[in-house]
Order: sequence, then structure tokens, then C-alpha cells
Amino acid sequence: MKIGIVCYPTFGGSGVVATELGKALANEGHQVHFITYSQPARLDFFSANLFYHEVSVRDYPLFDYAPYESALASKLVDVVRFEQLDILHVHYAIPHASAAFMAKQILATYGINIPFVTTLHGTDITLVGKDATYKPVVTFSINQSDGVTTVSEDLKEDTYKHFDIQKEIKVIPNFIDFNRFSLQPKDHFKKAIAPNNERILIHTSNFRKVKNTPDVIRTFQKVLGKIPSKLLMVGDGPERTANEQLCRELNISEDVRFLGKQDAIEEILSVSDLFLMPSESESFGLAALEAMACKVPIITTNAGGLPELNIDGYCGYMSNVGDVEDMAKNAIMILENDDTLKEFKEHAYLRAQDFDLKKVLPMYIEYYNEVLQFKSY
Repeated sequence: MKIGIVCYPTFGGSGVVATELGKALANEGHQVHFITYSQPARLDFFSANLFYHEVSVRDYPLFDYAPYESALASKLVDVVRFEQLDILHVHYAIPHASAAFMAKQILATYGINIPFVTTLHGTDITLVGKDATYKPVVTFSINQSDGVTTVSEDLKEDTYKHFDIQKEIKVIPNFIDFNRFSLQPKDHFKKAIAPNNERILIHTSNFRKVKNTPDVIRTFQKVLGKIPSKLLMVGDGPERTANEQLCRELNISEDVRFLGKQDAIEEILSVSDLFLMPSESESFGLAALEAMACKVPIITTNAGGLPELNIDGYCGYMSNVGDVEDMAKNAIMILENDDTLKEFKEHAYLRAQDFDLKKVLPMYIEYYNEVLQFKSY
């Protein structure tokens, strides 16, 4: 197949999943064309089957805001026509689904029928999509998609609950590539972070409000009071400065490192003992899955799709949103005993294998074929 993939080219979950999916499809012999405004962060190797098409948005004095959706639709028309694509797969509803619909209508005037699949990733439905400014367009674009997928059952239910969706939605979970994410020997790095063999806790995110990062800091403070520990805060975003200030107020700055955005996150996870995810909302929890693949147990909330990933008491624990006391108690329970920690690490790895790329990739290929079989001419 010749597949066009539209995504945000960032470190966020939707962009990561889209890019890793495209790379995997290319490895299987499919021709994959990424169409976005900059090269995706995870598109980090050369392949004869991978192509990148940049969407250029001209700066005209007439526009207060650059019309990216129109530029994207035009680029989709161009790429589909001249690369003879079979199908488009757009990740994140806004504005990719509506741009794909517009491109499809334009291509029809050339006698080309291009089906498109929309994958909903979370905040495009749970946050942005509910906004009255966008809701009618999101609803229309989903219903006009030739196929619709979500990354969890919870997100599927949320979509039906808040939007008048007539399409059948298929759940295809996020996945992990064990060729990249696995426990690596990084003892020298661990010694540098924890010279006295302290436990290492970690959080990775885009530091948005929904990630509830202050609860990471507060949970860690309580753990630190019982167990010698260090905390690694990986990522960047609008809440980072407030988090740094909170560490100073709690007098724990010496035990917390803010590492910013990191490409080789698997190396940092490999020296970690426990992953913290106290999110207010999480459609799946891809960052937690990446940690589990590196044998790091997880402490999460029970929000959104997290109960579909985290088996409470097996590979980690779940708490109600905001329950710092319970999260700290569970973290200490895992960390205070070497044998318990080892058991949770092994269970985290075993649970991650349920989401192996090798198991999930065929689900997407099968779904593409299903959509292509029923496309109308």
C-alpha cells in the first residue's frame, strides 16, 4: 500500500504513535508518506519506503492567523495525485480530519477517490473537541471519515457520549516497539544520578495542566521522607516553571532534576525504578507503557484509559486523581523492598508485551484493507 500519514510532528503522544506506526509500516514494505509542517521528532532514520512532505504556510499581511488547514488540504491533494496514494491516515481530529475531508472532495473532481482513516488520541476529543468553537466541525469530520479508530475503550465511549457520531469506532490500542524500548545497561548513568544507590523515580510529559505535574512533586516529597530517592522530570511545557518553584518551596530541589526534552528516553527509563503519572485525564498512557517496556512499574491515576493499561497491584498501582497520600503510600510499598521492586519490574515488562508493536501493527493493516475494500467509487 501507499499510505499518507498526517500528524503533529511533536513529542506528544499522537505524533509519536503516528510516526512509529509509519516507520513500522515502511519496514513491512509499505510506502509511507508523512505530510506535516515539519519533520516528525521520531522520524529519525532513513528508509527507502519513507517520505516526508512539508506543508508550507505563506505569511500574508491579510491573515492574522495562517490558514494551516487550507494549506494542509492543498498539500494532501498534491501528494495524493502525484504519489498515487491508496489511503490517508490522519492522527488527531483537529484540523487533520477536516483537512482530509476537504482534500477528498477536491480530489473527487479529478476522478480520484481517496479514503481516509481518522485516529482520535485524546485531547482532540476530551478537551479541544468539546469546545463549541470546534465541536460541529469535529463531529462532521469524524462522521465523514471512511474509518475511525481510538486508542482505548474509554476514549471510544467518551467520543460517543459527547459527539453525535454515526460511524462505528474501532479500538486499536497504542503500542510499544521492543526493538527500541527495553532495559539497557546504563549503570554509569545511574551512578551519576544516584551516587548512594537511591531509588530513582521518573515522570515524562509535556508539562500541561492535564498532566497534573504538581502531584508528581508532592508524591515524591512524601516518598523522599521515607526512602532515599531522586526524581527525574523529563519534558518541557507551560507548567515547568511552576514545578521548579514548588520544588524550592518544598526544599527538595537538590533531589529533583529537570532534564527537558530528551530523544533517548529509553536510556533514562533504564535507570529508573518507578514511573509517576498522576494525570487528570489520559486516553491511554503511552509514556507509562514506554516505562513498563523498560521494566519500570507505574503509579497512575485511574483516569480515562489508564485502567486498560495498568493492572492494579500487578505492574503498579492506581489512585483517584489528586490522592497524593495514596500514590505515595503505593510508591513506598513498591520501593521499600528489593524483592517487591524486582517483582513489579518483571510484571511491568510482561504487561507491556500485551501491547507489542508486532501484535498491534497487523490490526492497522487489516483495518486499512477493510476500509479500502468498502470505499465507494
